[in-house]
Amino acid sequence: MKKRILLVDDSMMSRLMIKKCLPSSDQYSYELQEVDGGTKCLDSYRKAPYDLVLLDLTMPDMDGFETLEKLREMDPDARVVIVTADIQQKAAERVFALGALEVVKKPTSQEKMTAVLEKYL
Repeated sequence: MKKRILLVDDSMMSRLMIKKCLPSSDQYSYELQEVDGGTKCLDSYRKAPYDLVLLDLTMPDMDGFETLEKLREMDPDARVVIVTADIQQKAAERVFALGALEVVKKPTSQEKMTAVLEKYL
């Protein structure tokens, strides 16, 4: 059965760049869905949980911190990797306290995203 990944980022260009860095969906047997904000992320997750959420922090409708907090309230086992340009120490500490598995700096690479899928799918 294919694993389900949700990519959450308000920037279409960022989503495109992250998708280009993901290894082949055939190789890792996953299907990818994209949404452009925290509210849509929560709505989509409510309908059918995902095996992995790739979440940006800076979004206008609901930032990644609030989205992560609400996701973990909804599903304490939600697997969330933060993919962000905001890599300040305080931001990293906060997302880890909220339950994120890892923080990946944007722009990312194929090597890094392959390692994330190997580790968390």
